[in-house]
Amino acid sequence: MKHPRPCSIADALALVGEKYSLLVLREVCLGNERFDQLVRNIGAPRDILATRLRRLVEAGILEKVAYSERPQRFRYRPTPAGLELEPVLMTLMAWGDRHLRGEGDRPMVLEHSCGQELVPVVTCAACGDAVRHEDLTAHPQSPGWTTTGPSAA
Repeated sequence: MKHPRPCSIADALALVGEKYSLLVLREVCLGNERFDQLVRNIGAPRDILATRLRRLVEAGILEKVAYSERPQRFRYRPTPAGLELEPVLMTLMAWGDRHLRGEGDRPMVLEHSCGQELVPVVTCAACGDAVRHEDLTAHPQSPGWTTTGPSAA
């Protein structure tokens, strides 16, 4: 039996990597909190969208809030954990703009509160420098694992 590397990326993708999950978060962060808005803006089948919403609520990424009793209707809002994923969305959008779209073919631009277009950059919280691949060193913390894979038994 094979055991994959223990990995927080894999754990996160098991939750938010399902088709439409990050698009749900995108819409909710944009303020589109009602089911019909989500269906329209994402283009997901209603049953699949309902399943994604239920899973994101159960995981504590979204909260479900009633806004009408008769008929009973809900809106979805990001929790603090959901809002922590917003920089991931911004970085993914910027990557898509750079590598998947032509010049001037961006569907959305985010403006920072300073009035300038947001260009997301990952920085080190300790020193403030931008993070570059060549500046990183991995230190596996799972017993029996090295950066290249499982250690010899």
